[in-house]
Amino acid sequence: MTFLSPWFLLLLIPLAGLVIAAALMRRRRDRYAVRFAALPLLDRVVPERPGWRRHLTGGLGLLSLAMLVMAAARPEADVRVPREQATVMVVVDQSVSMEATDVSPSRLEAAIEAGTRFVDGLPDNFRVGLVGFAGNAEVLATPTNDHQAVKDALAGLTLEPMTAIGEGVFASLEQVRESATSEDVPARIVLLSDGSNTTGRSPSEAAAAASEAGVPVSTIAYGTPEGVVDGGTGRPIRVPVDAEALAALAESTGGTAYQAESSDELQAVYEDIGSSIGWVAEPRELAPYFAAAAFLFTLIAAALSLRWFARLV
Repeated sequence: MTFLSPWFLLLLIPLAGLVIAAALMRRRRDRYAVRFAALPLLDRVVPERPGWRRHLTGGLGLLSLAMLVMAAARPEADVRVPREQATVMVVVDQSVSMEATDVSPSRLEAAIEAGTRFVDGLPDNFRVGLVGFAGNAEVLATPTNDHQAVKDALAGLTLEPMTAIGEGVFASLEQVRESATSEDVPARIVLLSDGSNTTGRSPSEAAAAASEAGVPVSTIAYGTPEGVVDGGTGRPIRVPVDAEALAALAESTGGTAYQAESSDELQAVYEDIGSSIGWVAEPRELAPYFAAAAFLFTLIAAALSLRWFARLV
């Protein structure tokens, strides 16, 4: 929390001095009573009374004054508010390695299911697009508010040879540019893959283009190091995840790199990404809340004083 007019906080100094002075005066009065009063009269000089009540009402009064000083200093804090608009490109690896069953029922099927839930969780006014990539990249759904169309396109993903991660990013950037309006609408690319780039432009070239366009790319390295697929020769072919290459792509574009080795982890990653895209921190002035708190504390102190200390004439 910050203060737009911090000099008003200096008013807390005399308030603290008042508290110290009150404490010293009470201590001095008690010492005087004990020193000079005859013991039989001590109960009359310093009678037993519910002192905590006076402390409570006095404390509430001081607290209300402190709240007023804080309000005058105009406190400000970042508050999470829903983002009104955004363009999100979901990019999914369709290479044959996504057939591996180290993630049940398979990497691709689990990715489709988690991707569908991710799209469901995005605000309705977010434009969402879908790009699939294997030997090349294909735009399967242009950015749209029709999220059902994106989910239908996700369900139709099929396996193909090769892996063109860089082309998937370039295709997404082109869709972001084509769908851009005069408004300052933020865009984000969410790329899921399990392997290394084997064809097309490199991820480093794609990262440079994304950085220049100001579009962060968050990557999800999906699968386990033990993943295998049937190579058609009767011998399994290992398809381990290349998390380092995907992490480099994300970090160089200002995105976030994730790893997921199960469908549950993948879902958790998508939920985290959705939360970061769907909310934005905006500064909000909190002075009205401090002023309201001061009024409430004053009202409580007044009510307690009337209840405990008022005397009928």
